[in-house]
Amino acid sequence: MPLAIGVGLRAQPPMSSEPNPRYGHEVSASDRTDCADRRDGRIEAEDVTSAAGIEEFEAWQMHLHGHRVIYHMAGSGPAVVLIHGMLNSSRHWRSVALALADRYTVIAPDLIGHGDSATPRGDYSLGAHATSIRDLLAVLGVERATIVGHSLGGGVAMQFFYQFPQRTERLVLVSSGGLGREVSPLLRSATLPGAAALLSLAGHPRLLSTLRLVGDRMRESGSRQGIYVQAIVRALQPLEQPGARKAFLHTLRAVIDMQGQRVSAQDRLYLLAGMPTLIVWGERDNTIPLAHGLGAHRAAPGSRFETLPRAAHFPHLEDPQGLAAALGAFLDSTEPARIEDGDWGGIVAPRAPRSRRQIVSTA
Repeated sequence: MPLAIGVGLRAQPPMSSEPNPRYGHEVSASDRTDCADRRDGRIEAEDVTSAAGIEEFEAWQMHLHGHRVIYHMAGSGPAVVLIHGMLNSSRHWRSVALALADRYTVIAPDLIGHGDSATPRGDYSLGAHATSIRDLLAVLGVERATIVGHSLGGGVAMQFFYQFPQRTERLVLVSSGGLGREVSPLLRSATLPGAAALLSLAGHPRLLSTLRLVGDRMRESGSRQGIYVQAIVRALQPLEQPGARKAFLHTLRAVIDMQGQRVSAQDRLYLLAGMPTLIVWGERDNTIPLAHGLGAHRAAPGSRFETLPRAAHFPHLEDPQGLAAALGAFLDSTEPARIEDGDWGGIVAPRAPRSRRQIVSTA
């Protein structure tokens, strides 16, 4: 039995068993399966046409280490991996992915415990997520990629670089976690005992339906606040499922406690010297302070820092055109890094002075 099987999840798959050169899998009609979706029992690739003429952000499924992993793909060219944040999914990258798909192969996975991927009892640490993405890319035949992460996904992206620098060509952090302690009080409060019961209420279908209606009407009336109400609905929707609620709490508590963010990459940002790095932040972000991004930019040698005036914490949803433009310009103007296994010691050594330990006798 193969370790992993990649299958498409389009509504009307072609009846063909020809090898698929884009994804490295042989995809036949019998291989294609449906995956239970929260609303209609089906995942379908959404047909949206970008300015470049790319029409699909295709949904695919892989059984990786016995667990279902959903990922979306579009385009062709050098690989760009888009990693979503907490309570988000790969679908939320659609507009950005399609804007890049004329020049790049865009791969956007649902992290384990998120979106339509499995919600097993297990490890939800940044390192575990990074390893799962490494394994997904390995099965797809992708040796190196530009790694882009939003919020929690930014922490996963940095962890991916730290664990697998030889697989990382560029790093992009979008309103990223892991760069300072401060974080939204709402997320801190979700780490408290009893949070599971509150999350169950927050994900109640009747509440979500009401909020969705309010958001739609606000947008129809021209109010930009409707975008944020709709973003809240998108964030809360996964909490309808008990498995997703548990996975969310495991993920959250791995990186946040009542004091704020528990995991920080600040002491290792110097490792990005020589790695093309872009840091992008929404100027209206009230979830993670913009100052975290600016501080990371100052600590990461050679990094670029850009802000998006129209965006808050979800630039890929609030200003996808602006984010896609920033990503495209960065990708087009930088050469991919190539770090080999033997290079890592030379990268770490300048900040790792050694000396013989002197043992002082207390006799």
